[in-house]
Amino acid sequence: MIKALVWDLDGTLLNTIDDLADSVNFALLKYGLPSKSVSEVKKAVGNGVNKLIERCLETGKDNLHFTQVLENFKEHYSRNSAVKTAPYLEICEILKELKTRGYKLAVVSNKFENAVVDLCKKYFSNTFDVIIGETPQIKRKPAPDMLFEAIKLLKVKREEIYFIGDSEVDLQTAKNADVKCLSALWGFRSKEILLANGGKYLLNTPKEIFDFLRN
Repeated sequence: MIKALVWDLDGTLLNTIDDLADSVNFALLKYGLPSKSVSEVKKAVGNGVNKLIERCLETGKDNLHFTQVLENFKEHYSRNSAVKTAPYLEICEILKELKTRGYKLAVVSNKFENAVVDLCKKYFSNTFDVIIGETPQIKRKPAPDMLFEAIKLLKVKREEIYFIGDSEVDLQTAKNADVKCLSALWGFRSKEILLANGGKYLLNTPKEIFDFLRN
């Protein structure tokens, strides 16, 4: 019996891509580096901010300005994370209904924790029982550690949760934690990428979660 739902944040609960792209390009242009399209940034997200910046630099971590670009991105994004960001259609209503039905809710994200907490507070105040973002103390996805921590704090068993995410990183995380992953087709990855990475349970819309909960 499912007792809790654990959610990824970017591309699953919130469409954050325009704010992420703006902060990436702010940091790149400050050092005279080529800007990235929204599509390019979308392909680069999923493994935390260090990997995002590494993927947006032609020479990755070997770039002379890697550390400065990373820090400028973090500083700019911390002040501009909610300019263009918004919840996906129906998400707020779905979360409210899930809480009404008694399900426990959590967020597990590779975004740095301060940004995760701030965004959840702004868009989903008093909604989540557990919020986990990237910190030095816990391995980020696709390591299972974040999910394990959420399971512990929610006081449920791994077979009593669904993990909902939009990327191959989320699928690998769920596999590593031995939990069932529902893949959000409205997010940052295509259906083809999700299927190629082992996606089996696909959600065309957030409302389809209730179909899985009934079965």
